Amino acid sequence: MSDQPGKPPAIAPPQGDDALVLDRLTNKVKPPRMFQVVMLNDDFTPMEFVVMVIQEFFGKDRETATQIMLKIHLEGRGVCGVFPKDIAHTKTEQVLAAAKEAGHPLQCVSEPLE
Repeated sequence: MSDQPGKPPAIAPPQGDDALVLDRLTNKVKPPRMFQVVMLNDDFTPMEFVVMVIQEFFGKDRETATQIMLKIHLEGRGVCGVFPKDIAHTKTEQVLAAAKEAGHPLQCVSEPLE
């Protein structure tokens, strides 16, 4: 038993061949899964509105936003950014809310990266 209250009893380390070696295992933390925010083409939302939304919610300059808008228009969809899950979902909701408020049917989704 220990001489001082609250302290565990002292244990003498093993000597000689009885010594025990413990390996420290390190936990590897995986980076968060990333999601891409994708806008989908429609025949009604003005191109200028799409450019404005990309600039406002994704921080792109006018030239980059225009290139993304053209990709959406020509290919049917375009990636606006890649983010952790919560941020991607928030940006998707912001885009959908802005489109609804402006009366446009613009669609936006977030998809996990493979």
